[in-house]
Amino acid sequence: MLGGSFNPPHIGHLIMAEEAARQFGYDAVVLVPALVPPHKALRCDPGADARLAMVRAAASDWPGFTVDDCELRRGGVSYTVDTLDQLRTALAPGDGLGLLIGDDLAAGFARWKDPEGVAARCEIVVGRRSGEPVVGFPVPYRAADNLLVPVSSSLVRARVASGGAWMTLVPPSVAAYIVEHELYRCR
Repeated sequence: MLGGSFNPPHIGHLIMAEEAARQFGYDAVVLVPALVPPHKALRCDPGADARLAMVRAAASDWPGFTVDDCELRRGGVSYTVDTLDQLRTALAPGDGLGLLIGDDLAAGFARWKDPEGVAARCEIVVGRRSGEPVVGFPVPYRAADNLLVPVSSSLVRARVASGGAWMTLVPPSVAAYIVEHELYRCR
């Protein structure tokens, strides 16, 4: 599972998830867009429905990826521990569940709602996003050796707003959605 605001989803998300899944033997990647992320304000947010549509478009371009909108359906603040409980009910007994987080979020993990509960519900995999070493992570985790792709949603939004080059930073279907719906023109 890879959760996040996906504002918008970009190739950095997808490459990190694909490589971590292959490295650790996961059969599928489930992308879970947040309704209300607890640790970040959404800038230039086109709304949950648009972010969900972009995540679905991105997953359609990437074999083995699916989308679960449980956080949007649940409403309120999107806490990972609650999402893991929902996802576990859909798994067959014995199926493993992993949570992929970027190393850019690792420093704040101890401030998440029930970090020990998160660790008890799944295997935690920390993927490379910033390239900075993970220091003092409070629970056991596996480090993914994925390609470091220096792309962020904020970079994509800034480039769209400024008229810069951005279309290769997102899957083609996401680029088409952004253009069609005239998203991220705010500064």
